[in-house]
Amino acid sequence: MTSDLDRHDQASRQEDPRQDELDAPCDAAPVVLLVEDDGLLLMEAADTLAEAGFTVLEAPHADQALKVLESRPDVEVLMTDVDMPLGSMNGFALARLVSRRWPRIPVLVVSGMGSPGPHDMPPGARFIPKPYAPSALVRTLHDTVRRAA
Repeated sequence: MTSDLDRHDQASRQEDPRQDELDAPCDAAPVVLLVEDDGLLLMEAADTLAEAGFTVLEAPHADQALKVLESRPDVEVLMTDVDMPLGSMNGFALARLVSRRWPRIPVLVVSGMGSPGPHDMPPGARFIPKPYAPSALVRTLHDTVRRAA
């Protein structure tokens, strides 16, 4: 017996043959470690990235981020804010440390405090200023993961 929902689902597949591909669960959602001290910004960015298919791990400061990295070898990309009053280092220092200690993990730095100086970021790291459009964040992170693969 076919329900109305099944008929609608079959009709949508006939209209767009890629629908099965779109509905299929993602086997390997990229794992992003999101480091942000502002709770609201952390929540908004985490929701945006989760909706875009990322698996999101959260840390409110660099020290917590390092604990996550030590316990989760599946982290594929680091996204960090710069100005984080808690913890022992800012986002630039965290980015440089992660780049040295986990060179396979690409880094995206975000900040509303201006652009980075010449020695702030590790080689290959990317920067986007706040406020950023959610679509720009998702596009940049997907591109960052692709480049590292």
